[in-house]
Amino acid sequence: MENLRKYGSKPFRVAVIHGGPGAPGEMAPVARELSSTMGVLEPLQTATTLEGQVRELKAVLERHAAIPVTLIGFSWGALLSFIFTARYPSFVRKLILIGSAPYEDRYALSITQMRLSRLNEQERQQAIYLMQTLNDSCISDKNTPLARLGKLLSQADSYDPLRYDDEILECQYDVFQGVWEQAEQLRGSGKLLELGRKIKCPVIAIHGDYDAHPAAGVKEPLSRVLRDFRFIMLEKCGHRPWLERSARDRFNNILKEEVP
Repeated sequence: MENLRKYGSKPFRVAVIHGGPGAPGEMAPVARELSSTMGVLEPLQTATTLEGQVRELKAVLERHAAIPVTLIGFSWGALLSFIFTARYPSFVRKLILIGSAPYEDRYALSITQMRLSRLNEQERQQAIYLMQTLNDSCISDKNTPLARLGKLLSQADSYDPLRYDDEILECQYDVFQGVWEQAEQLRGSGKLLELGRKIKCPVIAIHGDYDAHPAAGVKEPLSRVLRDFRFIMLEKCGHRPWLERSARDRFNNILKEEVP
C-alpha cells in the first residue's frame, strides 16, 4: 500500500491524518472537500510503533509538503498530530483536532460502555464477542474481526449519518495493537498532556456533542496546557462530522475558514 495520497495541486500546505491506529483512508472525504481550493496530503500510516509513525509522518511532510503545514488529525490521528506538533513545532502552522481521543485516562473509562449502550442486544453481544476474539492469542487473522468491530463502533459513534462508502483501505491489527498500547502508556503517565506545553501554534478542537469520546477529555486538559486553544462543539454530531446530516455543512465551513 502506498503511504501517501495527494489531492489538488502544489503547494501542499495541508495534511489530513487518519485514525485507528490502523484505519488508513478514512480521511479521504475531508481531503477531497478541501482540495477544491488547496493542495492536500493524506499520509497513510504503516509503522507499528508510535515513534515509527512520528518518523513516518515527518518523512512524508519533509518530502512533499510546503512547511509549515496545517495538520488536521482525526481521532487517533489527532493524538498523533498533537505529539508530532510538540516534537516538531516548526513543521506546523496550525493544528486542528477532530473527534480527538481524550488526553487523560480518567476521561477514557466510559467510552466502551457508552458505545455498547447505544447498540441493540444482538449488536452488543457481537461487539463483545469481537473484542474477545481480538484478545485471543490463538486467532491468527485479527484484521477481519477488527474491521467488523470498527463498523459496529462507528454505528454507535454516529448521531444521524448520511449514507456513505467505507473508504478505509485495510484494517491493520498489528498497527492498532502496537501503536495504541504505547499511546495509552504515554497518556497514563501524564507525558502526553505535558507535550502540549511545547506546542507553539494555534490549536482548534472540533468535537461532536454525541461523540462517545467525551468532549471534556479534550477541552479541559488542553485548556490547561496550550497557549492558543479554541474548542468548537458541533450539535447533533457524532464522531465523524463530515458524515453527519446536521453537522456536515457547518463542519466543512469551519475547516475552510480555518485552513489557509
